[in-house]
Amino acid sequence: MVKVVYFGIDCGSQGTKALLVSDSGVPLGRGYAAHALIEGSTGAREQEPIWWVDALVSAGRAAIAQASDADVSVGDQVRALAVSGQQHGLVVLDAQMNVIRPAKLWNDTETAPQNVELLARFGGREAWSERFGIVPLTGYTISKLLWMKQQRPEEFARIRHILLPHEYLNWWLSGELRAEPGDASGTAFFDQRSRTWEREVLDWIDGGTGHLFAALPPLMESEGIVGQLRPEVAAQLGLPPGCVVAAGGGDNMMGAIGTGNVREGIVTLSLGTSATVYSFAERSMVDTTGNVAPFCSSSGGWLPLVCTMNATNVVTATVKLLGKTVEDIEGALAATAPGSEGLTFLPFLNGERTPDLPLARGTLSGLSATNFTPSHLIRSVIEGVSFGILNGLDRILRGRCADQIQVIGGGARSSAWRQLLADSTGARVVLPAEQESGCLGAAIQACVAWQKMEGHPYTFAQAVETLTLTEGREVVEPNPSLRLAYAEARERYARELQRLYTAG
Repeated sequence: MVKVVYFGIDCGSQGTKALLVSDSGVPLGRGYAAHALIEGSTGAREQEPIWWVDALVSAGRAAIAQASDADVSVGDQVRALAVSGQQHGLVVLDAQMNVIRPAKLWNDTETAPQNVELLARFGGREAWSERFGIVPLTGYTISKLLWMKQQRPEEFARIRHILLPHEYLNWWLSGELRAEPGDASGTAFFDQRSRTWEREVLDWIDGGTGHLFAALPPLMESEGIVGQLRPEVAAQLGLPPGCVVAAGGGDNMMGAIGTGNVREGIVTLSLGTSATVYSFAERSMVDTTGNVAPFCSSSGGWLPLVCTMNATNVVTATVKLLGKTVEDIEGALAATAPGSEGLTFLPFLNGERTPDLPLARGTLSGLSATNFTPSHLIRSVIEGVSFGILNGLDRILRGRCADQIQVIGGGARSSAWRQLLADSTGARVVLPAEQESGCLGAAIQACVAWQKMEGHPYTFAQAVETLTLTEGREVVEPNPSLRLAYAEARERYARELQRLYTAG
């Protein structure tokens, strides 16, 4: 009989997901609620934080209802929950704890000029890396604050609390303001080497008043407890008043935990709206180019990560334009050869983060009478998205080869796409049994925090072993005979990138 249940919540840019798991890792109930998006021609991508709260309640109650029956509510057995949140978003509150303006999101490129200004003001990429341990990219939280000062000075003056999306939800759940190293390391005002807030840049932005640094929440350890659910929130969600809220973290950090990426040697590749790839490290990684984000993990250690902003959104837009559906991806890849017969696609429809090209646009080159077909176009798009993120993996591994890649996200559902990744890297590609890795990672973190609170220290490795199911996972082996063809296609992609942007 299930006695202890953990609750994982994942607040992404498209919607909020909820997952209840038993103390043996069995999924008990799921829920989902979509988010709206505020978009602007200037590159703005924003959401109202209250939308996340509404979605959390809707998704959470749906998961509990699915897991319960007429006699017993599984909600009563939940001991701890944690929130996984989209990274880099800026939530600002005033002195009365009111949200000042919509949150600017990770994929907001409106602040690109401010990011350029910040880089120049503190000496460029190498100087940033040496002084602060990170190189800011458009999309990180720091440039959003400078944008507010320059473009919304009255709102800027009202700032009394600076939060990331998951921290805002933690505050709504518990009434407590806290931050943890994993998500904090994606702000560019956090020194991931010493795991402390960095005030120098904030002081420059606010003119030395110190009001931005004073607005940061206190830091806590990733396996700690933020607090208990507020009574009214517990009643609204159908959870017991004693349920605790664990630290939670950024979606990539929770995704790492949910795929067992809590020790060196494991790679996680996420194919969602954006694509990310990361691998746990025992030591901080230095990358003066800024292409590899030297984030902290939320399980101790570090999580060097590369993110590209164009992934399944580009693939979905392409198949829709061609009058196809995502189900047609399998046939298109099966009907064409690696390299798309010379067709190369740079998928920068939303600008790009890695390489740092916020103003770039998509490019299709190498069209011929033989490759100008829907199938070749679909393959070229998938190859372009894949090659971009695999270039990032090369930067993280620095000459080493991946033995196994855990693939998650919407794109991972395509078996043909997984085969393409295996063939182009030579690695075994694994589709985990539980695809909602952000939710699962949050639930695992909640388990670790609750067990520690109860006086039973539980490592993340132990929790992953207990709560991650192996039955139902799918494994793809690479086809060595196709490796050379993919290497040539990737080289052509790199040449086209170099030709257009003098980047790499």
